[in-house]
Amino acid sequence: MSAVSTTGEGLEAGKTQERLLFGHPIGLTILFLTEMWERFCFYGMRALLALYVAHHLSQHGIAETVPGFFAVRHTIEAVFGKLNDEQFADQIYGLYTAFVYLTPVLGGIAADRLIGQRRSVVIGGVIMAIGEFMMMKEALFFPALFMLIVGNGFFKSNISTQVGGLYKKGDVRRDRAFNVFYVGINLGAWMSPFICGTLGQTKDAAGTAGSEHWGWGFGSAGVGMIVGLCIYLYGQRFLAPDQIMQKAASASAAEVPAVAKPFTKTEWARILALVVLCALNISFWAVYEQQGNSLQFWVDDPTKTNLHIFSWLGSDWVMPSTWFQSVNPMFIFLLTLIVNPLWAWLLKRGKDPSSVAKMAIGCFLLGISFVVMIPCGRIVDSGHRAGFGWMVGCSFLLTLGEIYMSPVGLSLVTKISPAKVVSMMMGMWFLSSFFGNYLSGYLATWSSRMSGGTFFFLLASISLATGVLMIVLYRPLRKAIGNENEQHDVLAEPH
Repeated sequence: MSAVSTTGEGLEAGKTQERLLFGHPIGLTILFLTEMWERFCFYGMRALLALYVAHHLSQHGIAETVPGFFAVRHTIEAVFGKLNDEQFADQIYGLYTAFVYLTPVLGGIAADRLIGQRRSVVIGGVIMAIGEFMMMKEALFFPALFMLIVGNGFFKSNISTQVGGLYKKGDVRRDRAFNVFYVGINLGAWMSPFICGTLGQTKDAAGTAGSEHWGWGFGSAGVGMIVGLCIYLYGQRFLAPDQIMQKAASASAAEVPAVAKPFTKTEWARILALVVLCALNISFWAVYEQQGNSLQFWVDDPTKTNLHIFSWLGSDWVMPSTWFQSVNPMFIFLLTLIVNPLWAWLLKRGKDPSSVAKMAIGCFLLGISFVVMIPCGRIVDSGHRAGFGWMVGCSFLLTLGEIYMSPVGLSLVTKISPAKVVSMMMGMWFLSSFFGNYLSGYLATWSSRMSGGTFFFLLASISLATGVLMIVLYRPLRKAIGNENEQHDVLAEPH
């Protein structure tokens, strides 16, 4: 670790003590580890949620102990018709993962105007930890989901925005920093199915159906969130000051507050471009999030997927189905080691694709990942089981598409958003995931109404069509965005 000159006297003065680790501010490591454990919490919950609702809560004798369970089910069925247990679980999964991306809009506004990004992260982490521990009790299922949704609203947009705040205007390390940060997200996502998923699916000594210890999985997710909070609180001095801290520093120095200025024509154009990209982002996430519901049920069904992954060694061991959730983050690690140097190499030669081009590539790769699954669907439709390798191949391409879409979008928001609304715009980016995740739950209900091949064809078509639309809109979007590296210093302007 090499230290460089500090920019002030520390946290109290609203400054940040900058040190470098592997060429990046050490604050990136703090945010990396914080987000890693928060994602451990989130993806531990995600790995279990659909299975928990379909295979545990929906069972006779359990559903009656969950206040509001039948009211929620009847309300959903009044809109979509009679649903089996898996289809109902798909809807709950879609609604939950949707709302955890809706509340960051409100959390971003609260951070920008009232409490600052740092306090928002702490508040959100505490609420989410409480929510995970509440999940250990069936009767608290819906209040626990509410707590997790609210906590994520305070946490999600404000942790991502702080990554951009570590870098000054025009710093070319910013895109790569978000890819590094994204590895942190996926490291937590990779660990959680092995720990939370395994604990949750562990059966009692009798090994009977319905004897899984689901509460152990949810409780371990809560512990992970507490670990992340401790790291974040310890590393405060290495983070960039947020807007509220800047205001306090200006007031203590008797500085004249900056006069609020209306958005310029360029800023409005960039905001509009982000809104368009957010709209296109909806269909990407509707297809991508099938990992947590329709694909998870596909893997969990022994008539569809063969999980005897060591049968070639003569072993009859069956892999826990929730371990499928670790395949995607595993590829994040491996592919980031290739993609990051590739982008750096292209940048040096002036051939690095623009953010919009990368996002279009991401949509095409996602579509191709489900084109690969069409033959797999036909194998199952013919009455045979498919090997787990089909899911691995799909996840490989799906993950490559994700790398070209998600971290690039996060970075673009911090690059071109006006500084005084950057958290709100980050919340807007996550708002697109609200609609996308809900649609993922709705799309998943069709997996049991269509043949496997037809369902995967539908998913591929949606994603490929989005990529084509993004190419059609490429020129006006590039014109609106302009030079991406002429961005605001996200946290440099007091307001």
